[in-house]
Amino acid sequence: MKRKTVILSLLVVLALGFTAQAEVVWEQISRDETNCMAVAVHPNNPRIILIGNNHGVFRSEDGGKNWRNVLSVRGQNKKVNFLIFAPQDANLVYAATGEGLFAGTNKGRSWRRIFQGKGYSERDCTALAVFPEALYLGTGAGIFVSKDKGRSWNKAMGKVGNSRIFAVSYNSAGYIFAACGDGVYRMAKQEDIWERVFVPERTTNGEMTQEDMPEEQDDEQERCDIKYISCPADEPDAVYLATSRGAYASYNIGKEWQALSEYGLLDRSIVFILASKRDVIYGATKRGVFEYRNERWQELSFGLTAEEVRFLAADNQGNLYAACDRGLFKSNIENFGSDKINDIIADYGRGEPGIEQVQKAAIKYAEVSPEKIKFWRRQAAAKAILPKLSAGVGRNTTDLWHWEGGSTTKAYDDVLMKGRDALDWDVALSWDLSELIWNPDQTSIDVRSKLMVQLRDDILDEVTKLYFERLRLKMEIDDLAMEDRKKRSVKLLRLQELTASIDALTGGYFSKEMRKCKVS
Repeated sequence: MKRKTVILSLLVVLALGFTAQAEVVWEQISRDETNCMAVAVHPNNPRIILIGNNHGVFRSEDGGKNWRNVLSVRGQNKKVNFLIFAPQDANLVYAATGEGLFAGTNKGRSWRRIFQGKGYSERDCTALAVFPEALYLGTGAGIFVSKDKGRSWNKAMGKVGNSRIFAVSYNSAGYIFAACGDGVYRMAKQEDIWERVFVPERTTNGEMTQEDMPEEQDDEQERCDIKYISCPADEPDAVYLATSRGAYASYNIGKEWQALSEYGLLDRSIVFILASKRDVIYGATKRGVFEYRNERWQELSFGLTAEEVRFLAADNQGNLYAACDRGLFKSNIENFGSDKINDIIADYGRGEPGIEQVQKAAIKYAEVSPEKIKFWRRQAAAKAILPKLSAGVGRNTTDLWHWEGGSTTKAYDDVLMKGRDALDWDVALSWDLSELIWNPDQTSIDVRSKLMVQLRDDILDEVTKLYFERLRLKMEIDDLAMEDRKKRSVKLLRLQELTASIDALTGGYFSKEMRKCKVS
């Protein structure tokens, strides 16, 4: 009997442990190392991980269980901005820091500085593209090129040699892309000529403009518009951009660009983008991590306790890594899947209307349903069938005089009299059969339809962002410790604010439905 009790207890513990594990989406694996700025995972051995923070580089050989400081950056700007394993030699890794570029041999165990630069801006290294025959280093003062593995460096010519570089990437077709203040520049490594292929968006209506900008550009928003560039290894013609106005993609090596859908995003500003494989893109915003698939963004950061995501990386085991302000987090996205995400959403949305019901309520309240336009079109089509009715009444005031006579016993006999006024009226029915082919009202309906579609999209986008931000906030409140009373109060107040915002867009539908669920 005692043995059965012990076995039963173990089964209960295992079941509870499995349930708890099923709820864990992201695992913090950096232990005490926080404020991560960059991460690099060994391409062949995912147990070897390197992270960079604002002091140096840390290395783990056991998948994040233990860490060792392998590079301490000395100087005023110790921040590690970028980490990358050399594609041609996985034993070699590079760290772009605020105090120059460092090369790590033996998979990052030993380090030496190979670029220092002159002055603060040149020392501030931001990104790196690694080719067998050359290194292309982005700095705060332009791009530097080395064709002898870092022993000597030359500054690039033109705009990319005199601007702060925000990101550098390259594809398997031999093209290098660099982002600076006035756009994205492309160069084929055989030509050594940089040409601008993308201009930061200057309008706010969602349409990208490619008009030339002045050479001297001091506007901070324009300079910081492009955040990151990513080129997938299995798509040589594809390039993806993360900008403060959403994500953009080119499928012909930067010749033409299109804005990716923002549906599902909680924040339009994307700070990092990772194109790990064909048709699978990951984006990081200040509000979490998202996956772009089938022209929509799906949030993956449920359970991620960090407040700021700065860098993303993937390994060959289906794991996604997020370098955040609170450390390095890891999640197996392939095993997690959309079904898992839907289960978490259903769990935290229990007792509340779903997103589809909230969207329908918002459309109904704003009176922007597509049926409204269809009704207008049906009315316009019926207009040609119905006749036009016109009626008129006229008064004839012509002078009609006559002699009153024929009797000598009545007054006014044999007197010239004026006759009464005559009243004329008419009724007419008319048809304009040409309106059966084209009705002039259709032009007005088309204009109203476009405005209504735009308004409906804006409302749906806003209510969707508020809905999922509210779910994330509920998860963050659950993760708070009981002693974090101040943070809990602030987040609860924000939760009420989001609820009120959703009610404002749905005419109070959201809170009304929640009260119904509580009563039932």
